[in-house]
Formats: sequence, structure tokens, C-alpha cells
Amino acid sequence: MKRILALTLALLTLLTLFVACNDPENTPDGGETPKKVSANVWVLNGTTGFGIAPLIEDAKAGTTALDYKFTVETNAANVQAALLNGTADIAALPTNAASALYNKSKAQSTENAGFVLLALNTRGVLYLVANTAKVAAPTSLADLAGKTVYCPAQNPAFVTKALLDKAQATNVTLDSATYAEPAALRDAVASGLVDYAVLPEPMVTIAISKAKQANAGVTLAAALDLTAEWKTAFGTDSLVQGCIVARKAFVDAHPEEVKKFLEEYEASINYVIANPKEASEKIAASGVFAQAPVAEKAIPKCNLCFITGAEMKSAMSAFLSALPVASIGGALPADDFYYTAK
Repeated sequence: MKRILALTLALLTLLTLFVACNDPENTPDGGETPKKVSANVWVLNGTTGFGIAPLIEDAKAGTTALDYKFTVETNAANVQAALLNGTADIAALPTNAASALYNKSKAQSTENAGFVLLALNTRGVLYLVANTAKVAAPTSLADLAGKTVYCPAQNPAFVTKALLDKAQATNVTLDSATYAEPAALRDAVASGLVDYAVLPEPMVTIAISKAKQANAGVTLAAALDLTAEWKTAFGTDSLVQGCIVARKAFVDAHPEEVKKFLEEYEASINYVIANPKEASEKIAASGVFAQAPVAEKAIPKCNLCFITGAEMKSAMSAFLSALPVASIGGALPADDFYYTAK
């Protein structure tokens, strides 16, 4: 009886040791495997979101360094609101909207006040499109003298106005009210309702394709690349239209995780640039843009980039300086707007 009892006790002891050795709370480092930091990331559909699509797909597979919660939005104002109320930790925005957000937050004293620019993700995506079935394709901005040019509101209008002023193109009517949304202007261009228009990619690709399919006497040409025009006019490669920003409180609380995010984001953008076909499928699957074939054609013309540090600050400062001060929030951002890894 005593032998049976002793054997039973020995077996119980071995079982206890086995369970303890397999308990996650008894790992060699003395604790559980640390949880991934959660990051709420908001992106705009379209070009500024193209570069992050592979990262969205990686997050779904659970292979990312952070626990990302992605939201794809159609309205930049909603993204700004999410950053201001703390719903978003990191977000993609037009560059002038990021500057305006920074200046607006400076007037607040809430816990969500303060934003930093992490990286630039898109250079210029604008093209001057002409209906060459009716008008001659311009070879320079000066050729638009006396013409009406339609343009979406906000960022595209600010860029186009700065270029027209620099080129001293006289008597040009820049209409950014009739077709304020890019999609509305795209359809008007494809239908032949306007002769000259400034459109962003991928709207240019869509408009040209629609006009060809309709076969209604509309022949569209992307006559001028406004990114090239900017470089010629201002002497720098400073046309930067898209960026990624973060709440300063999030950056301060998670400095190592922000570095990891930037590493993953850079890899994601580089993948899109190098693999348009495969990336276009990820772009469609992530909800950033629905039409994979259009995205594939547009990617090479979207000027995606990943720019940080001193180059980011130089390009952003030069770009914002060329825009109306009201469009950037009333003033150029101070040095604390620009992220520097510690």
C-alpha cells in the first residue's frame, strides 16, 4: 500500500513539473510572450493608400510587428477628425492637410494635441489632360493662356495655381468648384464636357479608358506631367502630395514600435513600386482601390516614395512654402513637426 502511495505521489510530482514547464508564465524570461502594441491606422483610398496595401494584407495574416487595425476612408476631413479625437494613431493624408492639422492642434490643450510627420509617401500625381479631338495638347503651362482649366478642389487646385502663377500663364480661369471631386471631373473629362482638366492618378487612367470604350469622339491625352513642371518651375523635386503622420502622444509612448512601423511601411511601398501587378491585387483586396487592372497601370505614374529625415523636411518645407498660407493652416510647421528617430 505504501509502495502504491509513493508511486502515486511520484507521478503527481512529475505531472506538476510537466505542466509548469509548459506554462507560458514560466518561460525562460520569466513571463508571457509580450503582446504586440496595437496601432489604429487610417488611410485614404486611392493613391495615398496604394503603398500601404501590402502591409494591410500582412496584418490580416498576423505577420506584422504591430497589431494594426486599419480603416480605409474616402474623406480626408474624417481622417483628420479621427486623429484629433484619438481614434487614429497613424494616418495617411494630403501634405497640406497634415500641415493644417498640425497648426490646428497647436491651439488645443487636449491629450490628443500634437502631431508629427513620419514620412512622405507620394510625390506628384497630377496631370494636365486635354481632349485633343477638340483642342491642341499644350506643350507648356503658358499655352493655357486664355483657357479654362477644371481642377478638383483643395490640394490639386493649390498645386495648379502655384504652377500657373510661376509660369506667368495669363488669363487662365482655374475652376475648382464645378467638379470639386476628382471622380466627378474624371467623368466629365471622359464624356468630353471639358477641354482641359487637371486630374490625379488613377483618375487619369480611368478617364482615358472610359473615353476609348465610349468611342464618342473624345480623345484624351495626358499632355503635361505637373510633377515635371514643378521641378522645372521651382528648381527642386519638392512636389510632395501625400504623407503619413502620427499623434505625438503615440510616438512618445511607443518609440520602438514607430520605428518598426516605418520599416514595415517602407518595405510595403517598395513592394508596390517593384511589383505593380501583384501589388494591384493587394490594393484591391485591402479596399484601398477597387479596380486592380487600373491600379496596375497607374502605379508607375503615381510617383510613390518613402522619404524621411532631413530630405523629408527639406521637400515638405519647400512645397508648403509655395502654397497659399491659408491652405496649410496659417503658418509653416515648426521643427517639432518633423519626426526624428531617437
